[in-house]
Amino acid sequence: MLLAVDVGNTSSVLGLFDGESLVAEWRIATRTRTADELDVTLRGLLSSRSIDEAVIDAACLSTTVPPVQAAWEEVLERVAGSVPVVVGPGIKTGVPIRVQNPREVGPDRIANAAAVAHVAGAPAIVVDFGTATNFDVIAEDGAFIGGAIAPGMEVSMEALFARAARLGKVELIAPPNAIGTATVDSLQSGAVYGFAGLVDGLVTRLRAELGAPDCPVVATGGLAVLVASHCTTITRVEPGLTLEGLRLIWQRATAP
Repeated sequence: MLLAVDVGNTSSVLGLFDGESLVAEWRIATRTRTADELDVTLRGLLSSRSIDEAVIDAACLSTTVPPVQAAWEEVLERVAGSVPVVVGPGIKTGVPIRVQNPREVGPDRIANAAAVAHVAGAPAIVVDFGTATNFDVIAEDGAFIGGAIAPGMEVSMEALFARAARLGKVELIAPPNAIGTATVDSLQSGAVYGFAGLVDGLVTRLRAELGAPDCPVVATGGLAVLVASHCTTITRVEPGLTLEGLRLIWQRATAP
């Protein structure tokens, strides 16, 4: 089985694949840990699902957090018994990168590009709701050609709460109406409906520049389900899109 790990700035998502099927998935907070600490955490996650670690014989890693990369590489090699595929320069991903500086493109965005072409076709746009809200644009030939990066919803709200003395944290859910009649639902409206508007506005511009006004738009990331249902441009939600991209990249990178 393949263990795919996507380490983001806020959360790390782990997925266990049996062939093409995602059979288990976990989400943990991203923190600087030693390889031994990660080892205990990972084996505990597997044990919680009664999964024998011996079934894992391969691993693929994507990380946008350099300080934790070495520890993750070490623990994945321990568990899988082989050196993990780490998405980055020199790895055969199957995704041409046509931007000014290909080395600046995050490995998670490359994984999203690999996956969306596979599950939805190309051209396409991926909206990844994470610490940042990434808009990844994939051309007709499957190449990553750029996109846009906006603040994530949680980051934006945390900044607002930190700077506005009379506003406190609220649960991120959609209120019944856009017109809030109290502070709580006013904040929720601004967060959920505001970000839905941001997504629709940017996607409309990206589609126009791509010359594909009806291309699929796939949402992924931790807040995708919450926001996507209030967007008019998102055509489908794929919470496991990045993990699927890692599976495809591992498959291509290890092919004879």
